[in-house]
Amino acid sequence: MLYEELARCYDRLEGTSSRLEMPSILAEFYQMVPPEELRQVVYLTQGKLNPDHVTEKLGMADKLILRAIIEVSRLPEEQVTELWMKEGDLGAVAERAVAQKVQTNLFSQPLTLERVVGNLRGIESAEGRNSQSTKVKLLTSLLHDASPLEARYLCRTVTGRMRVGAASMTILDALALAFGAKEDRADIERAFNVSSDIGTVAQQLAEGGMEAVRAIEVQVGRPLRSMLAERLPSLEEVLDKLGGVCALEYKYDGVRVQAHISPSGVTLYSRRLEDLTSNFPDVVESLQRSFKGQEAILEGECVPVERESGRLLPFQEVAHRRRKFGMEEAVRDYPVRLFLFDCVKLDGEDLTLNTFPRRRELLQSCIDEGEGLQLSRMEVVESASEAEEFFNAALDAGCEGIMAKSVQDNSVYRAGSRGFLWIKYKKDYRSDLSDTFDLVVVGAFAGKGKRKGVYGALLMAVYDPEGDVYQTVCKLGSGFDDAFLAELPGMLEPHSSPSPPLSLSTRMEADHWFEPALVLEVMGAEISLSPVHTAASSSLPDGSGLALRFPRFTGRVRDDKGPEQATTANELLAMYRSQSPS
Repeated sequence: MLYEELARCYDRLEGTSSRLEMPSILAEFYQMVPPEELRQVVYLTQGKLNPDHVTEKLGMADKLILRAIIEVSRLPEEQVTELWMKEGDLGAVAERAVAQKVQTNLFSQPLTLERVVGNLRGIESAEGRNSQSTKVKLLTSLLHDASPLEARYLCRTVTGRMRVGAASMTILDALALAFGAKEDRADIERAFNVSSDIGTVAQQLAEGGMEAVRAIEVQVGRPLRSMLAERLPSLEEVLDKLGGVCALEYKYDGVRVQAHISPSGVTLYSRRLEDLTSNFPDVVESLQRSFKGQEAILEGECVPVERESGRLLPFQEVAHRRRKFGMEEAVRDYPVRLFLFDCVKLDGEDLTLNTFPRRRELLQSCIDEGEGLQLSRMEVVESASEAEEFFNAALDAGCEGIMAKSVQDNSVYRAGSRGFLWIKYKKDYRSDLSDTFDLVVVGAFAGKGKRKGVYGALLMAVYDPEGDVYQTVCKLGSGFDDAFLAELPGMLEPHSSPSPPLSLSTRMEADHWFEPALVLEVMGAEISLSPVHTAASSSLPDGSGLALRFPRFTGRVRDDKGPEQATTANELLAMYRSQSPS
């Protein structure tokens, strides 16, 4: 397969303003791709070479990419650098530079997908003293034979910023259109959620049809996407939603981890599918000591504790574990305790379709509690008074609230999905106009006055999984200290975009734009209708959106969450309706 064909598909995606047209464009292309190459095509469309949980990441510094562009085009360094400053997109720079190079260079070979992937893997794996020159050489080789259009997407691929707007949900829609039927979409998404590997799902679907996709199961060593909870504003509504009886658990304020246990060892994954094993060696030891089976996938929360008293500490303390060096000192100075709350696979059996009571029973059977490891505190309640008593006990224990879980026959583990089988209820909800939201940074506004030279405010968004799009919800300018404002440019620069991302629905103009990546926890006073913002606008009259009034940054960067795990538009809409008499 020629890489030019893939580049043309990207160009069509980038050229459409219709989110509804994107799956059709991809589906048409996928049907022409040889099944054995479809896996890699899908990864590349997201600017990757591997599924999310694979440690190796494709990435190349902007200055190295510029070196490759200069070497291929033979243009003056000043001219290329000036063009980069103007465009803000290395893909556009490469396209224009290569267009000039093509006029004088006739000795090139068409790029195949195989060659492109091979060179990109070389860039990904290059290490050591000569790694930078190796990366430049491999990219230069591709750009030498690339058309201007191919050069645009090659350089965007190595930065991981594709700018074609094809996130996971759009790709799943396209796969259903290309190889399945409308009614197969849910099964295709479930296969992705339990495997976290969209490339494998694509290849299995193309080669074996829906039968092969439905056979994809949870595997130890391959993290699944975490099940998520909805929220309701009162314990009475929680009980009513769950049929009058439910299991309540303490909601611990820590880092959610997925523990994969096998005879060869223990691997810990974050909610973002990152490997956290090296950050929590004490947790690994506790699991190895306490687990009584052969293999399992268990879920829990790593919570910071005070060493002497065992008292639970704020989430911020566990952030000290997210480091590459000095782990021995971090384990000593910042102890944690793992509270296990679910079991999704045990000794070869996929438990995701089992009820929550059954999963909890199996969790209890395979774990011996001990120092550093406990099961979450749980109680089945049948009345609001019992729930209130349990909730108060959770707050007294230092927790941020409770989780309510269905105990009905349909209480399966819905990987990657947010629903009312699990409902969170936090102490913030007791204030009529107080709550926290996990919002995605999509833009920034230049600072003025005391904030001149830094960002004065951020444009924040919620995620709409149905449209696979981000929708603006507020302009955030409160709660930042000087140190955080100084750090923000560095945090956001890798995600910068010269124009609004294709995955963003906005009516506002920002001074700077960013691909959705950074998630911040924000406190809001009220949710109101807005003619300016776009959150949940398709579900509201007159094209209005929802806005978060008086937003304030809590100081918590949700680096444990990806942008698709942020607060959703539907979640925001439900909260708006619960606070509104209409």
